[in-house]
Amino acid sequence: MEHFTFIAASYGVSLLGLALLAAWLLIDNAAQKRALADLEARGVRRRSSAVSKIEEAAP
Repeated sequence: MEHFTFIAASYGVSLLGLALLAAWLLIDNAAQKRALADLEARGVRRRSSAVSKIEEAAP
């Protein structure tokens, strides 16, 4: 039982780090979606969509 505090603290720090990473990913995902929607609203299109149109037109 003498190591319990260290082990519990280690698990706590690890879980906190994972929770912060997950939160950061969710926040960044929302920001990227907003930025993409803003660009599409201004008429800026993705380069990959132009490539797919060329591939569809090719025989």
